[in-house]
Amino acid sequence: MPSSPWQTLGKDLPAGLVVFLVALPLCLGISLASGAPLLAGIIAGIIGGVVVSWVSGSQLSVSGPAAGLTAIILSALSTLGSFEAVLAATVIAGVLQLVLGVAKAGIIGLYFPTSVIRGMLAAIGLILILKQIPHFVGADSDYFEDMDFLQFDGQNTFSAVTSALGGVSAGSALVGLVSLAILLFWDTFSKHVALLRLVPGALVVVLVSIGLNSLLDVAAPVLRIRPEHLVSLPSITAWQDFTRVFTFPDWSAFQRPATYTVAFTIGIVASLETLLSVEAVDKLDPLKRVTPTNRELLAQGVGNILSGLLGGLPMTAVIVRSSANINAGGQTRISAFFHGLLLLTSLLFLEPVLNRIPLSALAAVLLMVGFKLTKPTLYRTQWKLGWQQFLPFVVTIIAILLTDLLKGVTIGLVVGIFYILKANYESAYFLSRPAAQVGGPIHLKLSEQVSFLNKASIVKVLNELPPNSQVLIDGSDSSFIDYDVLEAIENFRLSAPERGIDLELRGIQQVHVLGH
Repeated sequence: MPSSPWQTLGKDLPAGLVVFLVALPLCLGISLASGAPLLAGIIAGIIGGVVVSWVSGSQLSVSGPAAGLTAIILSALSTLGSFEAVLAATVIAGVLQLVLGVAKAGIIGLYFPTSVIRGMLAAIGLILILKQIPHFVGADSDYFEDMDFLQFDGQNTFSAVTSALGGVSAGSALVGLVSLAILLFWDTFSKHVALLRLVPGALVVVLVSIGLNSLLDVAAPVLRIRPEHLVSLPSITAWQDFTRVFTFPDWSAFQRPATYTVAFTIGIVASLETLLSVEAVDKLDPLKRVTPTNRELLAQGVGNILSGLLGGLPMTAVIVRSSANINAGGQTRISAFFHGLLLLTSLLFLEPVLNRIPLSALAAVLLMVGFKLTKPTLYRTQWKLGWQQFLPFVVTIIAILLTDLLKGVTIGLVVGIFYILKANYESAYFLSRPAAQVGGPIHLKLSEQVSFLNKASIVKVLNELPPNSQVLIDGSDSSFIDYDVLEAIENFRLSAPERGIDLELRGIQQVHVLGH
């Protein structure tokens, strides 16, 4: 693990560029779907990258406007009557998140089973693939991160794909196929050619797609890509244009009870989405770093307060951008920070170039991200773990595909809890606290039955173990140790050398964790 983020600039800057290319159309699209000013999403993305990345304790998570909040914002605009009033509610929601962080409510994230988190990741991968097919073939002008099954235009995920395949735009489809071929080539050959690893495949895709689009304009006008299938960034040519970007809260909204109801809804939903996202990001992190969840709530609170004050949408930690960051080789918070700087730069200087990027090229990037989140090996792994891991995993996927992220995770959690309660039936639980022994290691002895319900307290004890110590984790008397606890212990084993901890496991089965 690098001692300083500046040591990994060679990986973080290209990853930040990839995240920027993914985030730009998402920020614009979510603004459109939310009924907010177009630049509200860009402002939230800039704050998420430039500010939240440094306040957060996560090295790989990327924050910005979230598709899961679009329906809430649309409803809030109707309830409160203006976007300025919604900004006031966003500020209050940020304050609520600060309170949750101080109250140490971040521990809620540890109570989501691994099977449900993996199901959420796989479902997001499938949704990315299904939702990007219309953009990939140039047959849909819907916004770019519509993650719900029922869309605001009356269609659903599957009908939108069917409709898209009946109205393919040849130019967009050609650019999409070329872009996908480039990404596949880059993924395969960059592992063997050091020079290719220095250039992100997404950058090559963007440059080639711009060139191909320009070539089609001249050589084959019939294949010209329509404007609605290109990135659309407003033009800022003078200081007056820049100052008009910002919208400020309506402070009189603080006197209306409805504002606080909206604020509470935004604050709770944004916090839950954030905790789910950082839990998933930690599982994808090859270095198995653990995000301090209470600090993450504080960081999101700061971000939402600033976003509300400057005219931006509410934000969360976002798994789509975060997974793109990880897949692009991001190592530290520098990649998220750099993506925020690029969003700011694009807003000020790069509008003419960026507005030439076909959405089908960016869809190809997201298709690759989606596939990596829902690889067939993930399904095989869960199947081999047995029904108590596989069934919540599959139920979560299906529920998210047919509803939305939070509803799907809730349904999967209910199934997971059933198995947890079944495993804990008539089983007492105890966890002996570590106590330093004279001349011996710190001895952590597990009880006879260790379930997922015990995961949070075990993780807490492991995180509080002093550095440079000897530790014995003893499960020799345990007749049952839940997979989630085994995974938490394995993550601790992988990170123990970084803390100088000499670890011995007794009666603990080692399990495979993502990234290893």
